Amino acid sequence: MATSIKIDDTLKSRVHQLANQRHRSPQGMIQEAIEQYIEREEARERFKQEALASWQSYQETGRHLSGQEVRTWLNTWGTDDEKQIPECHK
Repeated sequence: MATSIKIDDTLKSRVHQLANQRHRSPQGMIQEAIEQYIEREEARERFKQEALASWQSYQETGRHLSGQEVRTWLNTWGTDDEKQIPECHK
């Protein structure tokens, strides 16, 4: 599906200048920029939805880990005494 977008002359000039410096086509640069933006925003939305689901679960069950419990667990990562994730509790 082809889609056209309008950009102002200043941005168009910047895209063309950078594309020339990188030996790429302006269209390729624009497509890559849009893809990176969409991927970043999709990841941000997944993170937000996961956080909302976690908050909902906490409100329903009260089960959680404290920040100190998580830090203590993470501090064992990569050591000979690496621990399993602690159990959530009320």
